[in-house]
Amino acid sequence: MNTGAGERWLRVGTLAWMDWSLFHAVNSAVATRDWAEDPVTLLGAIAVPLYAAAIIALWFLARPYGDAKWKLACTSGLAAAAIAMITNQIISHLWERPRPFVTHQAFTHLLSAPSPDSSFPSDHAAVAFAIAFGVLAFSRRAGILFLAAATLISLSRIALGLHYPSDVLAGALVGWAAALLTTGLGRPWIAWLVSSVSRISDPLLKPVWDRLPRRLAPLRR
Repeated sequence: MNTGAGERWLRVGTLAWMDWSLFHAVNSAVATRDWAEDPVTLLGAIAVPLYAAAIIALWFLARPYGDAKWKLACTSGLAAAAIAMITNQIISHLWERPRPFVTHQAFTHLLSAPSPDSSFPSDHAAVAFAIAFGVLAFSRRAGILFLAAATLISLSRIALGLHYPSDVLAGALVGWAAALLTTGLGRPWIAWLVSSVSRISDPLLKPVWDRLPRRLAPLRR
């Protein structure tokens, strides 16, 4: 083996060792402490449904026949999530990486139901960050909140013993790229989709908005 190839293998081995070491540190730290394990397992169980509800709720924050910012944020986030999932499926078929609890069964604390899917990249991270970056393109405050939630979801996947840190990082990058594509080249298509769906939803939601107390109306503009 030549020197260049040897150095490349050494770097790959070092990165793999760092990946495993960081995973093991986080996973063990949570699994060996009841005060940490219970909240993390609860987060793993409820985070995704709550996150999904939050992105869908953005559509209903938009006043019917008014500013479409929240509708654009909602639709961009969901479209980016779909692109991220498709991209992840392609990557995982090109490189099927075993999960940590498969490769390091004796040293991994599995705190959630096992998944048979490839470990790389993390679907949860890809979708969560795709949504977050999609929202960030339209609202800094809301985007930061979604990014914080996406980070928690992603870290929980490591803590639960389901993903290596590199899986999560790759998923986050996929999500960012998907959101960049959606809010850039895909923005005209997103605007058309929002306009089309609004023709159906606005007449249905307007009576609900008209019944809201006046003091709540400014909060929803």
